Amino acid sequence: MKYAILGDIHSNLEALKAVLADAREQGVTHYACVGDIVGYNSNPKECLEIMRDLNVKAVRGNHDHYCSHDENLSGFHPLAADVVDWTRRQLSEEESQYLHQLKYVQNVETFTIVHSTLDTPEMWGYVFDKLEAEANFNYQITSICFYGHTHVPIAFEKGDGIRSGLYGKIKVGLGRKYFINVGSVGQPRDGDPRSAYAIYDMMSNVIELRRVAYDFRITQQKIRDAGLPGRIAARLAVGR
Repeated sequence: MKYAILGDIHSNLEALKAVLADAREQGVTHYACVGDIVGYNSNPKECLEIMRDLNVKAVRGNHDHYCSHDENLSGFHPLAADVVDWTRRQLSEEESQYLHQLKYVQNVETFTIVHSTLDTPEMWGYVFDKLEAEANFNYQITSICFYGHTHVPIAFEKGDGIRSGLYGKIKVGLGRKYFINVGSVGQPRDGDPRSAYAIYDMMSNVIELRRVAYDFRITQQKIRDAGLPGRIAARLAVGR
């Protein structure tokens, strides 16, 4: 059984299609998503339709939450708030309800998925360093938990202590815990504009980070045509 673990798709249809094509080539059989299917880019309905057709096991991200809840956006960055407001108007009531009912945390097979943190997932905290990861490990009951939110693929491994760093392939070891960010499909922020996602091969116990190029210029033009902030389009070219 091979799982593709996707995250932070953010309504980027071109990136999502490229990632799914790569996943099929790698022999992926199942899919999970660590949240934020919508937000930022211009194809929320289409991305939602694809994910639902694939029967993806998904959790709620902060953009999924605010795009499906009529809540004040004062805590959001103005650019993100503008797109949340726009996305709310694009979604049908049924699509909003789908996002609304997503859980914050979900166990899938033998691993866990969450958008932000396991201790207070509804607070949308960021995990960038070992101290933040340590708080998460205290609540992690499976050996592996995949997360998103930061848009930066990094792995934390807990054994005698905690190790962290960028990763390509990880061989899962017995008696250890892993908290792994799968990067972003639709808006990478690690300086690499290629989409990121992870594959978990449950037979070989190997986790692999995949990077997939896509034509972000198409996505950029769609953002402009929709009247969304130009800065959101510009960042796709530099992965920031």
